[in-house]
Amino acid sequence: MKQSLLLLLASSGVLATSGALAQSAPGAKPVAPTGAPTGAPGAPATKTAVLPAAPRGSGRISGTVLDAASKQPVEFATVALLPAEGEQPLDGTVADDKGRFTLKGLAPGSYRLSISFIGYGASVQPVTLAEGKMSLDLGTVSLTSQTKQLEGVTVTGERPVVESKPDRLVYNAAQDATNRGGTAADVLRKAPMVSVDPDGNLQLRGSGNVRVLINGKPSAVVAGDIAEALKQLPADQIKNVEVITSPSAKYDAEGSAGIINIVLKENNLQGVNGNVGLAAGTRNSNGNLALNARKGKFGLSSAVNSWVFYSPGEQRVDRTDRGVVSVDGITTTGRLMQRNEGRTLGGGGNGRIGLEFEPSPLHTFSLSLNANAFRNRNRADIYNTYTLDQGQVDTRNPLFGNYTRDFEQQFRTQSYDLTGTYTRNFGPNSRKEWTVLAQHNRNRNNREYEVDQFSLNDPAQQNVVFREFSPNLSRNLETTLQTDYVQPLSEKQTVEVGVKMIDRQVESEYSVQRDSTGQRGLQLIPQLTNNYDYTQRVLAGYGTYATSLGKKYNVRLGARVERTDIEGNFEGQDQPFKLDFTNVLPNVALTRNLKQPGSSLRLSYSRRIQRPSVFYLNPYRNETDPRNISQGNPELDAEFTDNYELNWNTFVKTSVINVSLYSRQTNNAIERVYLTDAQGRVVSTFGNVARNQSYGLNLFGSVKPLPKWDVSGNLSVFYVDLYSKALEQQGQKARNSGLVYSANLNSGYKFDKGWSLQFFGMLNSPRIQLQGRNSPWQMYSLGLRKELLKGKADLTINADNPFSRNIRLYNDFDNGRSDSRNTTLVFNRGVRAAFSYRFGKLENKPKRPSRSIRNDDQKGGEGGNGQGGN
Repeated sequence: MKQSLLLLLASSGVLATSGALAQSAPGAKPVAPTGAPTGAPGAPATKTAVLPAAPRGSGRISGTVLDAASKQPVEFATVALLPAEGEQPLDGTVADDKGRFTLKGLAPGSYRLSISFIGYGASVQPVTLAEGKMSLDLGTVSLTSQTKQLEGVTVTGERPVVESKPDRLVYNAAQDATNRGGTAADVLRKAPMVSVDPDGNLQLRGSGNVRVLINGKPSAVVAGDIAEALKQLPADQIKNVEVITSPSAKYDAEGSAGIINIVLKENNLQGVNGNVGLAAGTRNSNGNLALNARKGKFGLSSAVNSWVFYSPGEQRVDRTDRGVVSVDGITTTGRLMQRNEGRTLGGGGNGRIGLEFEPSPLHTFSLSLNANAFRNRNRADIYNTYTLDQGQVDTRNPLFGNYTRDFEQQFRTQSYDLTGTYTRNFGPNSRKEWTVLAQHNRNRNNREYEVDQFSLNDPAQQNVVFREFSPNLSRNLETTLQTDYVQPLSEKQTVEVGVKMIDRQVESEYSVQRDSTGQRGLQLIPQLTNNYDYTQRVLAGYGTYATSLGKKYNVRLGARVERTDIEGNFEGQDQPFKLDFTNVLPNVALTRNLKQPGSSLRLSYSRRIQRPSVFYLNPYRNETDPRNISQGNPELDAEFTDNYELNWNTFVKTSVINVSLYSRQTNNAIERVYLTDAQGRVVSTFGNVARNQSYGLNLFGSVKPLPKWDVSGNLSVFYVDLYSKALEQQGQKARNSGLVYSANLNSGYKFDKGWSLQFFGMLNSPRIQLQGRNSPWQMYSLGLRKELLKGKADLTINADNPFSRNIRLYNDFDNGRSDSRNTTLVFNRGVRAAFSYRFGKLENKPKRPSRSIRNDDQKGGEGGNGQGGN
């Protein structure tokens, strides 16, 4: 009977045993090594050790792996059963997320049990199973961190840059020197399967249908325009990024591509401690301060950050419009040429404070407040010409002529999240848990622009011929109540249930004021002015059931039932817009544990829903550019996705390999649509107009060629097919398809005397849209870090794209009537220096398990389109 069980020292990069296979002839009796206690009464001794064929008897060994200092579970520690002599493994397993493990079906005899995990010293202890006592409970097994004390600051063994866990990939941003002094966008670019373009647009496996959480819960910061939100979070505050492509039913059923959870740094150590950091660069600068205090049953954590960013930019638009009707009624062709040169300056700050109270080991109360303020200003000079065939100029109104413009746009936002949590545990080794959570979010956005227009015949810009001013105020209030309960039915079976209520209130107030002569004063344009109220209530319940089928299989079954009520109302309209629906959303996963410990094969299916956020719904008509207009669609419906995935994960010596095949189909998909009218104006909006099918392959690997050198990389390839019957019936381009790929490489080397070097590079193919495609793009960065003051501080110098000043991005679309290329030059070359200092005398304090609210049921916004929303 063949056993192929490898002992992995859990991502620490060192195998404690060889990868040889333990094999014995069928029916062979276990024979103990010479000098060792016999494995069964009467077993003869021999000079050649014949390993027992495991499993063979009814023996059982169980226990729980804990951190020696914090007494918290060591998740997914590797457990291997070794013979009394020799290093060839006989059996093995991986602990669960509570640190528990069980080995079954063992023959009587003497063995050694080896337990290990990254950043810890391995624990190897003798164990004996004797006749009459075949069940051995080791209780808790403690692993000691590989630490050293540096004048009051504890430095622990480091995790690898990327870790693979059973249900997610984790990018440990704190271990990557190239992140110092950057933003959340810089961090997310390096996470497996994630792509963030230079404009900040986020995709997971090529799809923008992804939900972003902060510390496992929604945040008002990312409630709307994610591209702007990623500028507001300094990279120095991010601990890691979790990429979850097949969430269970306990998560809200949003995000056909999956969930990205940004985990911020926190401290659960006794005493007073903190850190301060400063970074200055050619593209952005920031400063941050964190202070933590904990004594006995009380804990306080706090952090404040401030930042500024600055960037020149250039945009070009070249478009041909067919079917344009001229002033004299002739159908002809219009040609648009725009050249914009601008400068953007922005900045802001955020602060967070958390309080925790533990009246007993079984009860935990916590309260946290996060507040953010952000603003930016964009000034641009615009050169515009629009000509009809035969040299005609469109002179119907000053908006359609040839002109230059002074343009200024301002954006201001303030938001906060207030969260309270109660957690009830039922013992140190109990899997039973009950949590109650409540959260209130508020986000307020002000977006306005001013335009002064001049004739091309007035190069000195002395006489304003047209003026326009437009403010847009939007508010988003969100309240959530949630409770979850976990009940183990047996050692192998667990049930989890929960209910959740979300109430969202969205308001948008917008107006346009114009002076068509530049001299008479601004006047309100009624048809472009209105107030919009939007209410969305979601009531959801879920249940999951997880069980083991023998030693090889694990099954997770789950389903969510979600009731959604939506109401939208324009001021002055008689009938508000109403919509309600109830959906059952199943989720199932089957995992096969392979012979090699830590290796698994998982097949999963889920049906998911995405409701449009206010970014897509906001009816504000942005006519900043009268030839390129953007507008939301307040009557958008939800979209549904069927998602299938086959995932293989394994460990080979110092390497991690993760391979996934996936297929997803979204019906009623929300896609951007470009509509051209008879005057040559293109309106960009959204509609439930398409079917989106994707078939993909994702490869991720991590390896340590040398003990001080780590390399990880990701390759994603998928085929996408978009089709819209509605657009086809309108005579517009209704289908687009193609092969899309992306790849990245992250490598770091640790030198002696506290020096380390990090490199990151990525490339992306063009992205497919329903009516066009986006350009390919590449990025790379280098980081050099030096530890100072005996490990209390570090200085990092980073360079982003040092050999190219700009990244050229283009967006092409063809809707059958207009053929356009929009080109943006993004200033992306940057150098920054970052200094960080850690202070305080620390001692370990057990970290309490925590649960969090996850509002991940909405389709979030894109970046870079200038549309008002929150």
